[in-house]
Amino acid sequence: MGPVSTIPRRSFVALTALTALLVSGCSGSPGPAPSAATPAARAAELVRTLADEDLVGQVLMPYAYGSSATQVSPGSAAGNRALAGVNTPAEMVAKYRLGGVILVGFSADDPTSANQVTTNVDNPRQVRQLTTGLREAAGKLAAGPAPFLIGTDQEYGVVTRITDGVTLLPSALAVGAAGESALTETAWRAAGAELAAMGINMDFAPVADVLATPSTVIGSRSFGADPEQAAAQVAGAVRGLQAEGVAASVKHFPGHGLSAADSHKDLPVVGQSRAVLDDTAFPPFHAGIDAGAMAVMSAHLDIRAIDPGTPATFSHKVLTDVLRGQLGFQGVVITDGMNMAPAKRWSPGEAAVRALNAGNDLILMTPNVSEAYDGLLAALRDGSLPRARLVEAVTRVLTMKFKLADRPAPDMSTLGSAEHRKAADDLAAAAVTVLRGRCDAAPVAGPVTVTSAGKRDRARAALTEALTAAGVDVVPKGGRIVHLVGHGDSAADLRADAAVTVAMDTPYVLADATSPTLLATYSSSRASMTALAGVLAGKARPTGHSPVPVTGLPATTCAA
Repeated sequence: MGPVSTIPRRSFVALTALTALLVSGCSGSPGPAPSAATPAARAAELVRTLADEDLVGQVLMPYAYGSSATQVSPGSAAGNRALAGVNTPAEMVAKYRLGGVILVGFSADDPTSANQVTTNVDNPRQVRQLTTGLREAAGKLAAGPAPFLIGTDQEYGVVTRITDGVTLLPSALAVGAAGESALTETAWRAAGAELAAMGINMDFAPVADVLATPSTVIGSRSFGADPEQAAAQVAGAVRGLQAEGVAASVKHFPGHGLSAADSHKDLPVVGQSRAVLDDTAFPPFHAGIDAGAMAVMSAHLDIRAIDPGTPATFSHKVLTDVLRGQLGFQGVVITDGMNMAPAKRWSPGEAAVRALNAGNDLILMTPNVSEAYDGLLAALRDGSLPRARLVEAVTRVLTMKFKLADRPAPDMSTLGSAEHRKAADDLAAAAVTVLRGRCDAAPVAGPVTVTSAGKRDRARAALTEALTAAGVDVVPKGGRIVHLVGHGDSAADLRADAAVTVAMDTPYVLADATSPTLLATYSSSRASMTALAGVLAGKARPTGHSPVPVTGLPATTCAA
């Protein structure tokens, strides 16, 4: 005999109240009775049929080892056994009745690499086959009528999980420099279509952190230092993604940009006042919520003005009192990676229970699926995880899933389409900024030699190709030097003999550069290098404005 629901009447009452809230929206005013067709009603109907084991599984979204759902290498099988006591991702979905899986991977200059323990993304076709296999496994679950969540961190810029065979947008900081939310929405809609084509229906993006403090962990992942400007771009990205059926998850609430410390390694302290949080950190989150963001990711931050000493991920005051009570968010709250250092001060089971009780609805990247699952189930049965809280979380997750349902996946031919490339190119072109030098003429004349700090072969090659296509003579040595600097570079990586120095990440390093011309693309994507070539060749005017202050330099030398 199969499992039966053990939800008592008190949870049904809580569920009924939650359903009414979800249907009526965030205003708090009573809405119409839910019809059977609404996502909230479908979620309420499904959750009443789920056993305890199903409920617990629906709030877990781990990573898995392997590039296929069912066929993995011996090394990947060993990784899955250590993580979850199974051999394959499909077996993990089935055993723990999972609500979703996050796809992980590595990229150059990635500040999140500390918690990316494996990779299961190679190319779009492989990703599509993997997501199809995962959904086949999830379709056999009791919660199978709701679409399985498959997410990834496709932020663009330094945190981009899928890099080959897709349209690569410029970084968020480049988007902030462009400052045109219509371009942002168009480009992120292209991104959403390509993710959906690969079977991904949740993007852990955009980053809503205001870059109030220079840092390498957030850096060019942020739209900039101005709260209102960042808010406009966050809203555009949310609208674009969700127009294509991909849930946006704005992050990292309540704002990682107020600290330069790295939450992958330690617990950053955010010591600013509540007034600073309200005026600086919160506006982009407000904007994302107002734009309809389906999810918000909580952060491993010590917010001294609200709940000192408690990481925000585990803080009822931050997540329930502030995010839900004051900002009015009624969607899904998901933790940042639970395999990060601040979350590992507790066992996986206890950490998962604490996160749910604080107000999270999804547990991301637990370091041990078995322990998290068992810990949640035990807490549910001994009462330390109130059943009403778990039912509330699952109902929110299922409501989001049903909002994503019934949308056919775009054809794979949409990846890298001319329309999508144009969206990326337009955004990158609008971002190029001149912080020193003229903007009404080509910055260099005669042969050009492209150099860079570190191993930036791909960016140099892309710029060389684009310059050549623009009619500029590029020579291996002896030409006027165009020097590229990027993520993590410092004054020691600059060249005193460079005619032009270009920042392909945060532009702070340009304060120490002596070149007569200083430019910023904020990104090393092919689109950004093509846009840079247009400016260097004198064929395009750099219209961007630095979205962060750079000591001793203007936001642009170009008149409006």
